[in-house]
Amino acid sequence: MSRIIMKNPIAELDGDEMTRVIWRQIKQIVLEPFVELNTEYYDLGLPERDKTDDKVTVEAAEAIRRLGVGVKCATITPNQGRMTEYSLKRLYPSPNGTLRAMLDGTVFRSPIIVPGLKSYIPGWTKPITVARHAYGDVYKAVEMKVPGAGKAEIVFTDANGESRKTIYEFKGEGIIQGMHNRVDSIESFAHSCFEYALSVKQPLWFSCKDTISKIYDETFRETFQRIYDSEYKARFEEAGISYFYTLIDDAVARAVKSSGGFVWAMKNYDGDVLSDMISSAFGSLALMTSVLVCPGGQFEYEAAHGTVTRHYYRYLKGEKTSTNPMATLFAWTGALRKRGEKDAQTELVDFASCLEKAAIDTIISGTITGDMAALYPGEAKVVDCESFLNEIAARL
Repeated sequence: MSRIIMKNPIAELDGDEMTRVIWRQIKQIVLEPFVELNTEYYDLGLPERDKTDDKVTVEAAEAIRRLGVGVKCATITPNQGRMTEYSLKRLYPSPNGTLRAMLDGTVFRSPIIVPGLKSYIPGWTKPITVARHAYGDVYKAVEMKVPGAGKAEIVFTDANGESRKTIYEFKGEGIIQGMHNRVDSIESFAHSCFEYALSVKQPLWFSCKDTISKIYDETFRETFQRIYDSEYKARFEEAGISYFYTLIDDAVARAVKSSGGFVWAMKNYDGDVLSDMISSAFGSLALMTSVLVCPGGQFEYEAAHGTVTRHYYRYLKGEKTSTNPMATLFAWTGALRKRGEKDAQTELVDFASCLEKAAIDTIISGTITGDMAALYPGEAKVVDCESFLNEIAARL
């Protein structure tokens, strides 16, 4: 059988630990036998980031901007323990944070729905897509330890001089964190969310906490409402879908009681936390798609979970691990489909759809990884990751 030849490349961003192993297995077992992969390779593994002083991450972002499509493996964001373990020169920032800041996109995360797998929230029968603003907030924050008594201030300097606001008068030790955001980035976020909701014909929610954050969060709320009223209200009504804002605590209560079937827009940190909760409630962190949609028309697909460190340590001992590769696999299919759509290459689009169907049919047939065992309604065969991929390849 002749392999599909990709007309144009995608940016391939390799990662760390067990997901790096899965990345290689996916390519070898279900991609390369069928597709002549055309990629620009960037190693975002922690050792290479340390070797290049993190320049490789910047180069990867520039490649996504230039090529229009990227696919990313999960990576480590180091803490002090990881810094010692990997003998790093410094604590490097989150690669995802760097990519998202440079590309100024919106992260959309949706569960992979597999017929028969039960949700931990039984009422959720339709997917909930989390739209996460991928710029600013705590991920670009400046932090400081306060050694003792003193006054902490916010200071802004422009051509007219300084503006100051007292944060707190410290009487002893403490901590400070300064966050920021940009109105143009919030506007891009709002447009992406409205357009996405129209594309999937689902209602859009936006939630934050403007009753407490009367400037920061209020700017988000006001920006969404202004853009909706001026540019999207008529289009939403024509499509038969709705937009509404509510406080994030109210939105959580509504979501739990809902049947799903909506797009939920949130600020960066809120979206980070609640997308993991939603994916777990639907079944597994490894059953969640994630795509960064950028204002310039670029798309970066990734797994929504981490590097599965516990399994990686077992793998290094020579043990078989039943690690779920679905999120990483769907990152590849998403990128290949988008590349095919951009290049009008139907066979590449069809291949991506066939691979996703083969993966879902493998689960439906009763061959699963360990994390799905509690979700499966009947008897199932729990296999290791490589065997799971081989089953998919046989169906494909």
